[in-house]
Amino acid sequence: MPRGRALGYTMVLPDEDRYAVTRNQMLDQLAYTMGGRAAEELIFHDPTTGASNDIEKATNLARAMVTQYGMTQKLGAIKLGISDSQPFLGRDYGHQRDYSEDVAAIVDSEIRVMIENAHQEAFDILVVNREILDSLVEVLLEKETLNKEEIEAIFKKVKKVKSRAPWTGSQSRVPSNQPPVALRPAKVKEVEVEKSVKKTPSKKIEKDLSE
Repeated sequence: MPRGRALGYTMVLPDEDRYAVTRNQMLDQLAYTMGGRAAEELIFHDPTTGASNDIEKATNLARAMVTQYGMTQKLGAIKLGISDSQPFLGRDYGHQRDYSEDVAAIVDSEIRVMIENAHQEAFDILVVNREILDSLVEVLLEKETLNKEEIEAIFKKVKKVKSRAPWTGSQSRVPSNQPPVALRPAKVKEVEVEKSVKKTPSKKIEKDLSE
């Protein structure tokens, strides 16, 4: 439920520290950022100004995908403009253009395509999951605040959309069907131990080591 002056706020806590984000993860972020606007259109048939911050965040992320991360086929893997932002982490410090008007027009077009695709994806997901959305609203109206377990219970029956097709940025670069190299058992065990240590109180670790 809304608190203060904001009607809502979209934020996802990362499972772990990320040093790199995939194209699909950023496309997912665009889609859920446009979810509030899509819900207004689907249910009330008349969007409000409430999604202005979501639209701003989505636009900043799409611009970074086009100008910083080389994630469009039309422009390819080149960096355009001067920027020191990390929009997928919620940080944006502006963008200075250092390219022509013709290139700027392509950039704007690609941003528009990304936002429109994300908007449509969010809308389509809500259409097929309308019962889940209504259930969430009913529980929120009753309890106002939900914890993780309560939200997971509501979302158990969510219908997932099909995975996106592989993307390499060019039709001439055909992705391999060979899976990536698997972690060696020793490496997997090392990772599991490291995660376990992070979650275990220090006193218990000392006791286990002494045994």
